[in-house]
Parts: sequence; C-alpha cells; structure tokens
Amino acid sequence: MRSISKGICGATLALVTSAASAQSSVTLYGVVDVWMQYLNNGGQSSVSERSGGNTGSMIGFKGKEDLGGGLSAIFTLEGGFNTNNGAFFADSSTMFYRQAWVGLSHEKYGTLTFGRQYQPTFWAIYPSEPFRADEVLSPLAALSVSTGTDRNTLATQRQPGRLSNTVVYVSPNMAGLTLRGLYAFSDSTTQPYPTKTGNYLDVAATYSGYGFYGGLAYSNQHGGTANIPGLPGTLNMLSTEHFTAAIAYRIGIVNLQANYSYNRPDDAPVGSLAARLNAVHSFSIMEVGATIQATPFDTIEIAGLQRAVRGVHDNNVAFELGYDHALSKRTTLYARAGYIKNNGSGNASWPGITPVAPGSKQVIGALGMTHRF
Repeated sequence: MRSISKGICGATLALVTSAASAQSSVTLYGVVDVWMQYLNNGGQSSVSERSGGNTGSMIGFKGKEDLGGGLSAIFTLEGGFNTNNGAFFADSSTMFYRQAWVGLSHEKYGTLTFGRQYQPTFWAIYPSEPFRADEVLSPLAALSVSTGTDRNTLATQRQPGRLSNTVVYVSPNMAGLTLRGLYAFSDSTTQPYPTKTGNYLDVAATYSGYGFYGGLAYSNQHGGTANIPGLPGTLNMLSTEHFTAAIAYRIGIVNLQANYSYNRPDDAPVGSLAARLNAVHSFSIMEVGATIQATPFDTIEIAGLQRAVRGVHDNNVAFELGYDHALSKRTTLYARAGYIKNNGSGNASWPGITPVAPGSKQVIGALGMTHRF
C-alpha cells in the first residue's frame, strides 16, 4: 500500500509540475435545470416534469494552454442532457451536441477555432433576448423552431444557433466592437428526421458600450434535403439568406431589448416537391422586451413577439413573463408564463411539444430550479 501511495503521489506531483510548466488548465463546469410544466395545448391541459427551462442542463470541459507570446491553445466540449430522465438533450446520437471545438487564441489577433460551434448570428441576438434564447422556454426559440413544422415554410431553412464542421474567427474587442465570421461545410443529421444541409456563411458585428448594445448579422445557407415523415418524398430545402439586427439599452435597473430577423429563401424549382407543396415563403420574426433587475437577487423578464410569413395568411404572436430569484450565485428559482396565438395556418408551439392545430393557441406555465457548478 505504501509503494502504491508513493507512486500515486509521484504521478500527481509530476502532473502538477508538468501543468505548471506549460501553464495549462482544464475546467469542469455544468448546469442542472429542472421544472414543472403546466400546458394548455389547443384546449387540452396537462402537467409534466421537464428540463432546461431557464438554462439548458449541460456538462462541459474547457481548457487553455499558454503557448507563449500571447498565443494559447483552447478547447471546449459541452454536452446537453435532460435532468428529469437523464437522457441526451435534443439528439441522442450526439455526445457533445452543444459545443465541441478546438483552436488557437491570440491576445492581439483574436481566435480561430474548428468544430461544432455557436454561429455569429446567435451571439448578435443573445444580448437582446430577455430569455437568453433558451432552447426550451424562450418564445424566440418557439417561433423560430416552428419554421420546421409550418407547412408554408417547410422548405425555408432556419438558423439553428449551432453548426457542425465549422471554422470560426472572432476578433479581439476593439473599443467595444467585435467581429465574427463563420464558414461551415455541409453536414448530415438523423434527428428529428434525416437532413442534409449545404455549406453556410455567417458574419456578424457587435458593439457594446455606455449602456448600449447593437448587433448586425448576415448569413447565407446553401440548399439541402430533408426526409420529413408524412411527405410524399424527399423535400428540397432551398438556399436561404438571413438578415438580423439587435439592440439593447440600459436605463438604471431596466435593460430595454429588441431584435428583428428576415429570412429569404430562393424560389423553388418548377416541379420540385417544395413547389408542389407551396412550402417556400419568406418570413420575419420581431421581438421587443426588457430585463429588469428589481433587486440584487430578483430579475423580471418580459417579451412580446410576432412571426409573419409573407404571401399567405400565416402569423403568430407570443408573450412571455419571467421571474428569477437567486438563492446564491449558483442556485436560482424561476417562474415563467407564456402565451402563443396562431393566426391563419400558423401552428407555432413551444419546443418539445407537438404543434397545435393551425389557428389555435397555447398557454404554458413553469416553476423550476437551476443549479450551476
């Protein structure tokens, strides 16, 4: 036992010495989030337990090694899971669904990273979204995801927030101005249904200073295909351009926020499935809201949104009110109340919930807890 102890101590000392000489570090971090849901879905009520209502439950590793001269090697691996049942979040075939990238960072010249990463447009919108673009309970996520269930926009591609096979450059902060650029190579996924996406270009510029935030982004998504259950064949997904603007301004304890995106697909080829289904239309999403720091421990969020599809009677309005109470720096209790009204053929729904019938409404309530480590 003594020799084993000496061996372990020696190995530990060697690792510490090696780490110190290389000035490297690896950090384990994560979030555990669970909430109780009340849902009225087109007149049908239910109560259930879910995960990720305030922040997605996750576990991650991030590391940095100082290479000298202001240059560092960096990486992040981040996987999502559902606290209520322990399953992978969103994609059961992907361990690090949220992020998986490695690259180099320089103090003067910025960072260059490779892998699965957030797109620049996401970072442009994020400071202007009261509910932080949460994938489960953000009303912005709800209206964005509905693009893939709305018959009028099935072949119009939406911005996913994260992309695989990417190369990303982020400039250093230049007096409040940050530039981001991404290029993603084509990708194939199997969930929620088999999809092939084309190459993707995304650029964004953001500025933050004097209580003001502003962001502009543009992305161009090349065409792909999707095999959606219930359709008579493979659907051709049209190349789509996305134009995004975001703004926020802090006045005392109130942070006023707004964002707007316009999504414009190419015309569907004559005779294609997208053309026969009339599944290609431009659409926009507009959000206005505010985040109020009522006390050092209490935060109130409010947002109102509209999604409008061009050329057809298809639109959705959504409202959400939120309240967060911090028990500590790591633990938060939260409540949410949300409402979606579909007009015409619109069928928007909160993520993870079966879309309601066109023209109906949906009400959701949540009480939850988030713990960070």
